[in-house]
Amino acid sequence: MKIFTSAQIHELDNYTIEHEPIKSIDLMERAAKALTHAITGRWMPTVPVVVFAGPGNNGGDALAVARLLTEQGFQVQTYLFNINGRLSADCAENKRRLLETKKAKSLFTEVTQEFDPPQLEHGMLVVDGLFGSGLNKPLSGGFASLVKYINSSKAEVVSIDMPSGLMTEDNTYNVRQNIIHATLTLTLGQKKLSMLFAENQPFIGELQVLDIGLSREGIEKTDSQYTMLTRDDVKPLMLKRDPFAHKGTMGNALIIAGSYGMAGAAILATEACLRSGAGKVTAYSPRKNVPILQTAVPEAVLHIGNEETAFVEGIDTEDFQAVGIGPGLGTSEQTAIAIIAQLRRTQCPLVCDADAINILSSHRAWLQQLPKEIIMTPHPKEFDRLEGHSADSFERLSKARDLAQRLSAYVILKGHRTALCCPDGHIVFNTTGNAGMATGGSGDVLTGILTGLLARGYSRKSACIVGIYLHGLAGDIAAAEVGEESLIARDIIRCLPKAFGMLNAK
Repeated sequence: MKIFTSAQIHELDNYTIEHEPIKSIDLMERAAKALTHAITGRWMPTVPVVVFAGPGNNGGDALAVARLLTEQGFQVQTYLFNINGRLSADCAENKRRLLETKKAKSLFTEVTQEFDPPQLEHGMLVVDGLFGSGLNKPLSGGFASLVKYINSSKAEVVSIDMPSGLMTEDNTYNVRQNIIHATLTLTLGQKKLSMLFAENQPFIGELQVLDIGLSREGIEKTDSQYTMLTRDDVKPLMLKRDPFAHKGTMGNALIIAGSYGMAGAAILATEACLRSGAGKVTAYSPRKNVPILQTAVPEAVLHIGNEETAFVEGIDTEDFQAVGIGPGLGTSEQTAIAIIAQLRRTQCPLVCDADAINILSSHRAWLQQLPKEIIMTPHPKEFDRLEGHSADSFERLSKARDLAQRLSAYVILKGHRTALCCPDGHIVFNTTGNAGMATGGSGDVLTGILTGLLARGYSRKSACIVGIYLHGLAGDIAAAEVGEESLIARDIIRCLPKAFGMLNAK
């Protein structure tokens, strides 16, 4: 599923108008009907409605919605802001149509200079149609004051396409107090990039995507730097298991994890690797972790380090098809030297996580020594330590994309919408997962899954795509069973078999 920029959205509207063919006003009417249907499905005609319409096409949508709601028995008070005396053609046409409705005309106000705002109270509904996906600068002046007034009220707010003031992609330098806090955002066509970022959720509220019949051909022809994973994207990548397979043909994986006191990280990564289909998994951990690893993961082979409590010496990886390194290793200087030596000598596919990333952030010159197509799996704080503080998620994502291109690496930026940044600059957002997965060890599980898939024979890109989707899907299954509050990392591993089953089902 593609995610388009504001410019591409405008181009796609034009493509639909030219090739369906359909008049732009009729496409707006189609959108207005979808918006009205969503609103009337939640609010009864007894709810007083106040519509705020801007001078552009977002305002045109709002005026059409005001007319359709009036026709369905709602009492709708409409304010059209025409400060500069310039309305878009479709906004002007919907103004004309609205004024043809006698009941709506008596409750219509066109604001050209001074504005006396209506009283907004609990039990009322505000329809926000001031500015949509075309906004390219922060709101200021009277519109900023209006947004603050709406936000200070107790009325519920439905935003059309975008909460007014929120830009479609980059809000790094936006003025956040001048953005509508919507109860519900009804976005048209597809999600916008800024809707995937955690800091923007308070503005968006509940999100519903409305299909307004944009050209499928236009969507297919339009290249996008951003996509969202669906089951249909992941399912074709799944490898079938040969009925005559044996452990020697299913891949040999190595997990390097766990300093003394952090054996749990090694256990979680190792067990997740086993559950992901690898024929054989070797866990490399300090001597003092051996008893608990031998007991907790008896299916794994143990390679015992020479040091009692830490990873201080690399291992030959010639016999392995994939290596995962980092969970719970610690960041001592001896461990750091051992990690970079291990990274340099490893020729097979490699997953770098947790303390391995933290060590690289303290030794940035070592980044140039990493093997091509390494897979790195930082969470936001680990990434900020690596690449510097980011003001918001868009800036962090941009840095992650740049890092992936610079190192020819796959950077998996973990979060609610985990983002896979590919060496070619493409970014893939995962759609599975839930807040219950915000728990210690969840990242270790992902490292194990990725390493297992690589050993199993998946390409690096396929392993990343299948891995993040499986990880989130197993988390969703676990949350359905135990709830988000009680979910722990082991629940994700326990539910991996069901996740595989769902993906492999016809």
